[in-house]
Amino acid sequence: MQKSYLVRTADVPAYQPANHHHTSNQRLIGPETVGAQQMEMLLGTLHRGGGALPHAHPGIEQACYLLEGTAHVEVAGQSFEMVPGDTCFFPADKMHVFTVTSETPVKLLVFYSPPYGESPDKVVRPASAISNSADQ
Repeated sequence: MQKSYLVRTADVPAYQPANHHHTSNQRLIGPETVGAQQMEMLLGTLHRGGGALPHAHPGIEQACYLLEGTAHVEVAGQSFEMVPGDTCFFPADKMHVFTVTSETPVKLLVFYSPPYGESPDKVVRPASAISNSADQ
């Protein structure tokens, strides 16, 4: 059966991504939805207090386009505040952090190239974060 190249957000199930809190993602574009092999696009909804813990993606570039809400971002020694309409880039292999700063949920489009697919072998966390999570 041929895949449809139209994706309706309402038809895509949400999931809780690893290494994030108060977050749900919907994988809109990827191998499983439209057969994309070189990129992936997600719609993320992050609630107050939510965000991503420090991590990096080996060999995967990531970009985020903020649709709603505000966020604090840290990547490769840079730190900045995002507002709707801003885009940030996370180079492959660079540690990054994303934290919601608004009272309202953040909505953002997240792009990965090549696709990430929530694969545990495609994420690296700092050694201190790994040992802290083992203690919890």
